[in-house]
Amino acid sequence: MCKTDNIKPGKRTHLSIYIAALLLLITGGLFYRYCCKTSESSGTQLEMNNYGAGVGSQYNDSIPESDHLPLLVFAPHWLPQAQFAGFYVAKEKGFYASKGIDVEIIHPTASVNNMQYLLNGKADIASSFLVTAMKHKQSGIDLVNIAQLSQHSAIMFVTKKNSGVRDLRDFEGKRVGVWLSGFQETPMALIREQELSVDWVPVLSTVNLFLLDGIDALTVMWYNEYHQLYLSGIDHDELNHFFMSDYGFNIPEDGIYVLDETFRQRHNDLTKFVEATLEGWDYASAHKDYTVDLVVRLMQEANIPANRTHQSWMLEKVLEAHCHLNKGIPRTLLEPKDFEQALNLVKNHHQLDQSIDYKDFFRPVISLQP
Repeated sequence: MCKTDNIKPGKRTHLSIYIAALLLLITGGLFYRYCCKTSESSGTQLEMNNYGAGVGSQYNDSIPESDHLPLLVFAPHWLPQAQFAGFYVAKEKGFYASKGIDVEIIHPTASVNNMQYLLNGKADIASSFLVTAMKHKQSGIDLVNIAQLSQHSAIMFVTKKNSGVRDLRDFEGKRVGVWLSGFQETPMALIREQELSVDWVPVLSTVNLFLLDGIDALTVMWYNEYHQLYLSGIDHDELNHFFMSDYGFNIPEDGIYVLDETFRQRHNDLTKFVEATLEGWDYASAHKDYTVDLVVRLMQEANIPANRTHQSWMLEKVLEAHCHLNKGIPRTLLEPKDFEQALNLVKNHHQLDQSIDYKDFFRPVISLQP
C-alpha cells in the first residue's frame, strides 16, 4: 500500500489526561519489570519459535519441512509490534518456507539489543534505522544494508498548543524529550541547523512526562508515540506537529542488515529472505485485519500489553513510510542522496571523520524494480 496522506484523528471526547498517564505509568512499569526480569533472572529473550500449523497458518503439503531447510535467524530492533508485521506474516503464512528457508524471529531485551545478537552469532539478520546502522558501521561493525524498507522519516516533534510553543523558533530554551537509542540524531540535527539551544531530556518508553507537562516538546514516531498521545486523551487539534521531513530531514529509517561475512556466505538465502519478506508486507497491506490479529496475538504471547486500535494505526503508518512510488524509485532502494544526508548527519552529530562507501554499505540482494 502506498498512501502518504497524513490521516489525522478526528475530534473526540477529552479523557482525563492524568488518569491516562497513571494507567500508562502502571503499564510501562509492568513492561519494564517484565523485560528486566526476563533478561536478568533467566537470560531468556522474547522470541517467536518456529510456528506449526496453528491459528492463522496456511501451510500445505507443497511447503518443505522446516527441519530440512537452512535456518536464518532474524532480530528486529524492538519488541513485537506492527512495525515488523511483514516479517511475522511471511513467517506465519509460510512464505519463507515456500522459498526454501526456515526463519526464526527473536527480539531484543531490556539489556541486549539486536546488534549484539548479530555480533555474537545468535542472529544472521537484523533490522535497524539507517542512521543507527551507519553509526555502527563507523564504529567498526561491518554492516551491509541488503534492503531499505522505509523510504520516509516518521520522526516528529509535538507540542501542546496551550504551551505557547507553536513554531520551531519557540523551542529556544525549552525542555525537549528524546529517546537516546537511535532516535536522537535527526531531531538534534534539525535543532542544531536552526541554531537553537534546547534542554534535551532523556525519556524512557512512555509519553507520561509530556502528558504531565514535565517537558515542553516530545520527539515521537508518527506511527507510534503520536497515537499513544491521542489514546491518552489529547486530540489532534490540541497539538502542534513538526515533521522532520517538512524541514529537509526526510531520512528513511527501517532497513534490513547483515554482517559482510553473512552477505558473502549466504547470499542466496538472503535473497530468498528479502523476497519472502516483501511478500509478507504485500499480504499485510492487503489483509490488515488478519495482520493486526496476528501482531496482537504475538504481543500477548510475549506478555506485552497489546492494543488493537494502536496496532492498526501503526500498520497503516508504517506502510505509508515504506512507500517508494512517490519518490519514483525502485522498492527497497537506498537512494544515494538519502545515504549521503544520513552519513553527514552521523558524522556531524558524533564528530566522526571516517567515511563510508555507498557501494560497500548498500548491497541489494534482489533485483531493484519499480
